[in-house]
Amino acid sequence: MIPPPGVACPVIAAVGTADYCVLVTESTPFGFHDFKLALEVVKLMKIPFGVVINRDGLGDSRVEAFCRAEKIPVLLKIPNDMRIARLYSEGIPFVEEMPGWKDKFAAMFKAIESGSESGVMNA
Repeated sequence: MIPPPGVACPVIAAVGTADYCVLVTESTPFGFHDFKLALEVVKLMKIPFGVVINRDGLGDSRVEAFCRAEKIPVLLKIPNDMRIARLYSEGIPFVEEMPGWKDKFAAMFKAIESGSESGVMNA
């Protein structure tokens, strides 16, 4: 397998033995570009995958529209929220401070584990 340009060997090594890949992206031009590169890798390697859209609302809807058109599961959308950024900058996982997020991540992992990861979980 020849990886797409821009996807380094460490990425391939990291996902090479994965049972499932969660591709995290932002809906910005750069995020969308990098997402498509990573997507090519997991498809070539035949690794099941889903998408988490980070900083949702920051850019445009191109990632979500692409996923819908390609029938790629969007597992979770994390909003572009200053509270999350502040907590991150302080080294505090936002799931510890923002009610409900721990449950959303747990539900996402349970859906992946059960193979029913077709729904989008929003903020």
